[in-house]
Amino acid sequence: MKTNESWQRLVALDAYLEPYSSVIKKRSEKIRAIEKRLTGGRISLADFASGHEYFGLHFRDNQWIFREWAPNAEALYLIGDMTGWEESRDFALGRGDASGVWEIRLPAGKMSHGDLYRLKIHWPGGSGDRIPAWTRRVVQDPKTLIFNAQVWRPESPYEWRSKGFTCPEHPPLIYEVHVGMAQEQEKVGTFKEFTRSVLPRIADAGYNCVQIMAVQEHPYYASFGYQVSSFFAASSRFGTPEDLKELVDSAHEYGLCVFMDLVHSHAVTNEVEGLSRFDGTSYQYFHAGTRGHHPNWDSRLFDYGKTEVLHFLLSNCRFWLDEYRFDGFRFDGITSMLYTHHGLGKAFVSYEDYFDQSVDEDALAYLTLANKMIHEVRSDAVTIAEDVSGMPGLALENDKGGTGFDYRFAMGIADYWIRIIKEYRDEQWPMGGIWHELTNRRAEEKTISYAESHDQALVGDQALIFRLIGEDIYDHMHKDDPHMTVDRGMALHRMIRLVTLATAGHGYLNFMGNEFGHPEWIDFPRAENDWSYKYARRQWRLADAPDLKFRYLRDFDHDMIGIAKAKDFLAKPGPYLLHQNEEDKVLAFLRNDLVFVFNFHPLKSHTDYRISTPAGTYEILMDSDAAGYAGHGRIDQKQVHFTLHEKTPQGPRDFLQLYLPTRTALVLCPVSE
Repeated sequence: MKTNESWQRLVALDAYLEPYSSVIKKRSEKIRAIEKRLTGGRISLADFASGHEYFGLHFRDNQWIFREWAPNAEALYLIGDMTGWEESRDFALGRGDASGVWEIRLPAGKMSHGDLYRLKIHWPGGSGDRIPAWTRRVVQDPKTLIFNAQVWRPESPYEWRSKGFTCPEHPPLIYEVHVGMAQEQEKVGTFKEFTRSVLPRIADAGYNCVQIMAVQEHPYYASFGYQVSSFFAASSRFGTPEDLKELVDSAHEYGLCVFMDLVHSHAVTNEVEGLSRFDGTSYQYFHAGTRGHHPNWDSRLFDYGKTEVLHFLLSNCRFWLDEYRFDGFRFDGITSMLYTHHGLGKAFVSYEDYFDQSVDEDALAYLTLANKMIHEVRSDAVTIAEDVSGMPGLALENDKGGTGFDYRFAMGIADYWIRIIKEYRDEQWPMGGIWHELTNRRAEEKTISYAESHDQALVGDQALIFRLIGEDIYDHMHKDDPHMTVDRGMALHRMIRLVTLATAGHGYLNFMGNEFGHPEWIDFPRAENDWSYKYARRQWRLADAPDLKFRYLRDFDHDMIGIAKAKDFLAKPGPYLLHQNEEDKVLAFLRNDLVFVFNFHPLKSHTDYRISTPAGTYEILMDSDAAGYAGHGRIDQKQVHFTLHEKTPQGPRDFLQLYLPTRTALVLCPVSE
């Protein structure tokens, strides 16, 4: 097959795609047709994605200009502080054209910075208050709890310090955060507090990327930011737009790339605060009927086939790049977008699952165009797909027939670790199963691995450390308190995180606090817990306390990340399996000349254990059992290891002969000549 077309390049990469080549071709043709429809073949996709500069409220040429799309509306009024919250003829919008775009121009003195406002929309048979769809600022009254849009035009706009920042081309080592719960106190944290107190920790820990959750405005705090109402507004519960810009700016000064957790997979059902029934219809932004509602999330589902919806969402991507200088996005809920069954109760077991009638071709087209536009605006931007289905080509460049994401999350790994801990006794852990799960990925697509993310720590679930130690974590974490359960849990915590990082395809993620074994699950204030913030915070003092064991896990994570950066092994091919023994519970592999050896056995320490390796002299770069990590210090870390040579029935081989204590991981590095 000639590979002149991008879809042909995709098929050429995977022989199993050949039977579906006609479907892949049609998808490619559809995407091209949609792009042509959007741009008319006259402008770029990036130019098309500039709706945020047209819609919403803007102050230009000494006047206020406001525009909104509401095709079913019969009349629109701006109401707010400037009108006494009553409809006024002076604040009535005029309908510009048949497409349903409404507009009003007001003298400069009619609205002021800080004014609260809404839209009053009349439609056939009814009317209602609505917060404008394109608004950039929404605030909640602390007493009435009512949300309103707010005029935001400060006298001193934020002045960026780190101008011209670009995301370096390095494997992403991502520190995932939620600003609101990043503080120690039982309250909602702010952008300013995060910038002052948490960013330095992330930089010191060695991570090179920050992924921020819950940025877009969401009415219900406990939704974790995944029930978005105002897509262009940074959540005001954390501070002002200037505060968020300062956060991003400061992160750039630390050399950190900043990714935003972007929610385009669904929207909140709220009608006043959100987009649902915005102009009186259920189908303006969303699908009509049951297809427009997510059965499990109780949220609205976008109609990605509508030009206006594509304009809204593509512009939203560009807005966060332009206005706040985010360096990329983690796209949430990709599986839900890609399939009409949303992946609910679905096991993806064959290629047919990616090409049957359940695939939402419009959603796939949107994601492809979004990636193309984002990289057109910023070639260094990073996009990450959260998908459990494994759809081929998702993290492959557009010109190779892919959807265009730079990376995809290896989501099955975290779930697999939970399964191992829950279902297997320590002496039954399957080395082959662990190796398969950690390395099972498409060679042509980049992946990011993690041992646990925020999902594994939500209320009703448990963080890895709590699964391993249980309630003993509350009573036996003093450094002078030897405890078998804590010993086991800390040893396995270190090993799980190291083996996950060392086998990762191209990147690694950690959720804040997990690196030092934060003991609590995440439970946001709600009626069921009497609106408590006790579990919606991070207790950094635990990692800082010199008399507690949490700091040993923190130090191990710091050194582990440091080795990943210094040796740059995530940028190299591999890993390559060297040794796997189910009875001994030993796993060893090679990555960029580093030899990683893991003895998961709970009882047996192995002496003079032979691991086939490239010939050479090796020194210990990391020992998870070191006393500095609260281990038992059973290995002389200054010892140098020389490979030996032998002839076997299978042929000659070079090998290292090692002492492998129970529940210990070693990283060995060739000694430079």
